[in-house]
Amino acid sequence: MESPNLLEMRRIMKAFPGVVALKGVNFELRSGEVHALLGENGAGKSTLIKILGGIYQPDDGEILIEGKPVSIKSVLDARAQGISVIHQELVLVPEMTVAENIFLGREMSRGGLVDGKSMIEEADRLLGLLDIDIEASAKVGALTTAQQQMVEITKAMSFNSRILVMDEPTSSLSGKEVDALFGNIAKLKARGVGIIYISHRMAELERVSDRVTVLRDGEYIGTVSTRETDNDALIAMMVGRKLTSYYTRTYRASDEDVLEVRGLGDGRFLKDVSFHLRKGEILGFAGLVGAGRSELVKCIFGVDRFTSGEIRIEGEPVRIASPSDAMSHGVALVPESRKAEALFLKQSVKYNISIKVLKQFIRSVFVDRKKEEAIADRYIRDMSIKAPSSAQIVGNLSGGNQQKVVIGRWLATQPKILILDEPTRGVDVGAKAEIYAIMNKLTETGVSIIMISSELPEILNMSDRVMVMAGGTITGALDRTEMTQERIMQLATRRA
Repeated sequence: MESPNLLEMRRIMKAFPGVVALKGVNFELRSGEVHALLGENGAGKSTLIKILGGIYQPDDGEILIEGKPVSIKSVLDARAQGISVIHQELVLVPEMTVAENIFLGREMSRGGLVDGKSMIEEADRLLGLLDIDIEASAKVGALTTAQQQMVEITKAMSFNSRILVMDEPTSSLSGKEVDALFGNIAKLKARGVGIIYISHRMAELERVSDRVTVLRDGEYIGTVSTRETDNDALIAMMVGRKLTSYYTRTYRASDEDVLEVRGLGDGRFLKDVSFHLRKGEILGFAGLVGAGRSELVKCIFGVDRFTSGEIRIEGEPVRIASPSDAMSHGVALVPESRKAEALFLKQSVKYNISIKVLKQFIRSVFVDRKKEEAIADRYIRDMSIKAPSSAQIVGNLSGGNQQKVVIGRWLATQPKILILDEPTRGVDVGAKAEIYAIMNKLTETGVSIIMISSELPEILNMSDRVMVMAGGTITGALDRTEMTQERIMQLATRRA
């Protein structure tokens, strides 16, 4: 007789006011398996995981662990069943040590006092089981994102978790860090841990997953063996159609320079950075995490100060000491973290789109509500933002629609130069295709785009040229005929 699944979620239903999030969804997980959960933003993945993790309770359906029905009404209930969720946004305390984070809320004690020595010894033992080379006494705030993620995994294992959920675990990792993560996933599999893996990066699924379950619009579409399917089939399951033009790019950049950066340095990390941007061009910036790409564009946009070098726009030297200076010269920046740096999550779509163009509809103390509404409606339409109305709270939108709101906000300023820092991070394939089409359309109207991306397929398929950075400087420039993943990685790992 075949042994039961480690986990079964049967006919899970969940509704919120005005929307049915899950419509009888099924999901199963075997011991020692990585089972990918795939779907566009808004498909129901997060709701299903929150039900498993005890944050939400289902309206109908049942959950079985090793064939036995269980009731999960809280995070503590989930933990008692051996379920741990590692969220995309890590929830560690930077000021505390690794050991203190692992045992937070359940500290070891001796004689009524916290036994820090025993916690460090036990944390070192747990880290050693996964061959994680991190000191238990180190402050978490001093660790890299990848190391912090390993601490989260160790913390989950300290609860003797049998079921581990990883939500977009590679979104902030470099190639080597991804390899290290996948190595630890293999060790967890060997110990019989079942892993639910959520990712928008299709290329990862073949490397790490055994099976894939696809959700669409809150419904269970199907489960397939990773070895017996391909990306095109999975995308068709996710969006209900084939994306025949996933990457949309027509290469028509002119020879006219719009932006020229000469010898830029910030006295700390950036040194002697020089490049130029042509009209109607997408200039890709590639490099490993920490290469200096985000620091560079923050200097260009006036968020950070540069101490040497100059910036020229349309041939003229310009002074950019603040974002308002940059905006006055037609420069816009969509930052890397939309939630932390761009969105007002508790405000409406209308507010978020119109906030940078207040002068267009505010005169003295009077607000032209019709004009404000017209601005918002234009970019909701142009960006294909899926929202019931412009009054929708932006925090309730999917990640892809939130990103389109941020891009729409900056397009409302009519920029000549649009800087996109990781424009499709945490965005599903359908929304990615829409963002690529928007980018292509903008270049056709003469807008010039600087695109920072950690996804090499995105760099290779959307860029006219690529600047590669490492250690705070540019280590190489490649045109379309020279671009390959191998060449980019060679330059990304080189120090000038």
